[in-house]
Amino acid sequence: MEYQKIATALAQVPELQSWEPGSYSVERLGGLTNLVFKVSRGEASFIVRIPGEGTESYIDRSVESHNARVAADIKVSAEVLYSDPRDGVMVSRFLDGTETMSPDAFKSRAGSAGRAGQALSLLHNSGKEFQFRFELFAMIDEYLKVLDGLGVVLPDGYHEVVKEAQNIRKILESKKNLPLAPCHCDPLSENFLDDGEKMWIVDWEYSGMNDPLWDLGDLSVEAEFTEKQDLELLLSYWGGEPPAEIIGRMIVYKAMCDLLWTLWGLIQYGNDNPAEDFWAYSIARFGRCKDLMSSSTFADHLRAVEGGRLYD
Repeated sequence: MEYQKIATALAQVPELQSWEPGSYSVERLGGLTNLVFKVSRGEASFIVRIPGEGTESYIDRSVESHNARVAADIKVSAEVLYSDPRDGVMVSRFLDGTETMSPDAFKSRAGSAGRAGQALSLLHNSGKEFQFRFELFAMIDEYLKVLDGLGVVLPDGYHEVVKEAQNIRKILESKKNLPLAPCHCDPLSENFLDDGEKMWIVDWEYSGMNDPLWDLGDLSVEAEFTEKQDLELLLSYWGGEPPAEIIGRMIVYKAMCDLLWTLWGLIQYGNDNPAEDFWAYSIARFGRCKDLMSSSTFADHLRAVEGGRLYD
């Protein structure tokens, strides 16, 4: 079935219409919810992405197609050769000489955090528009409503953290003329590809207009950055020492990222999702969130955001 879908997708690309089945090799790559294949003939390689079953219920493929093409035009992502906004099948050019990143790879590859900062800066400062608006606190509100009906025993300190999150929401939303930017919004390590000189970003399923500091905070959490890596990321992103409010926003979003995915994990647990131990996943996320929010430095960062003038 997948091989037929691959052949059908390749036939939609003018330069690949001569690629008959059997004339190319197919290699399955990573992908948690989608099927991702590297298709090669001679020295030419391409990526064919086939969406996983059921993903159409929560991914708008038309939005993803638009945003992926914009990201490619910005030269931060691979060229999109074909994208069907109905079923989400996508063909893109393979990025030769790159390594798929992971927390360990970010630690071992010198300068990689800085290259990620440069890539995010290129994206955020492009002046381009993505479709869709990523609404962090609307998502948190929705997850809280779902949890109310599941009867899940909540972790200690849960209510206090959610209450403080509402205070953080007021502070973030009190800023005037907050400039939104095209953002990835799901910057897992594995969505970054490094060639040693340039970092590329792929997988635009959750992308949209957002506060750009969300991408930095989320990447820091997902890639398990150290304070040194956070500094490397920020210096490269900002092009120098960033204002206290910028640092503060990144740290605040690190906590909100963990809170958001804690709530998501608790919903999976409440729905008896067998994919993994979602209770342990949620407890680990929540513990990290709570520890950060209860630290004295977090309060300092929040005050920097509240008193900042950058966006006024």
